[in-house]
Amino acid sequence: MKLQPINNFSDFMSAYSWQQRLRSKVRDSAVVPLSLFKRIPRKDNWMRFPYYHHVFNDERESFARQLKYMKNFGDFISLDDAIEMLESDSSIQGRYFCITFDDGFKNCATNAVPILINHNAPASFFLPTKYIGSASGEALDFWLPIRVSVEFLNWEDCREMMRSGMSFGAHTVSHRLLIDLSDTEVEKELRDSKEHIERELQIPCQHFCCPVGQPDIDFSTNRDPEIARRLGYRSFLTTRRGSASRKPKPMLLERDHVIAGWSNHQLRYFFSF
Repeated sequence: MKLQPINNFSDFMSAYSWQQRLRSKVRDSAVVPLSLFKRIPRKDNWMRFPYYHHVFNDERESFARQLKYMKNFGDFISLDDAIEMLESDSSIQGRYFCITFDDGFKNCATNAVPILINHNAPASFFLPTKYIGSASGEALDFWLPIRVSVEFLNWEDCREMMRSGMSFGAHTVSHRLLIDLSDTEVEKELRDSKEHIERELQIPCQHFCCPVGQPDIDFSTNRDPEIARRLGYRSFLTTRRGSASRKPKPMLLERDHVIAGWSNHQLRYFFSF
């Protein structure tokens, strides 16, 4: 049965059980008092990688607020420039935010990109190529334990986003967990998604983002980054939270998950470490 694609985060959350929604509210509320004792470093040199999945219609205003807040502490930098800086032998000079989006939802084009442009913030979008251009109304079951439908980007959306200064990377073909796959299957997921993006967008696809992305839970740190490197990727992005106290590693890149509707208190808390 096909579902009507959702456009608001409130509808997205309503698909969860009331217990799950309550836990989320309690967790988010607990961060507010904790954040009062945290500070984002203003003098140290660092690079942080906030990542999102969506900017729904009812998240646009708060997403713009978040970008404005980040700009108080650091400059926005593209993923290509960030990786070039990390690959060099020099230490980081300055404070930077490099924004990425996972999963290729349509609202990245309709809602996120205009706000990113307005704030001079480049971003990279990671595509599970099987779903790009797929029919709307299909259940989003590769990511969540709930049945909801979210519309995906198509390839013309991606080309238009590129013309606006955005970039793209691979997120496998089918969004399967790499830890569950054989060496051959991992290589196929990474190669086929890379080649599909290069064929459609006529660009080198040099960055890979691992689905779900927790090291040695969702992928093998001893195997998968090396397969990515062998296939020509320059970076391997995870979902382990980063730290301002050390220089990130391009082939095991730590990122900070952010919800576009979060308060500034939550950003301050997570970016303070």
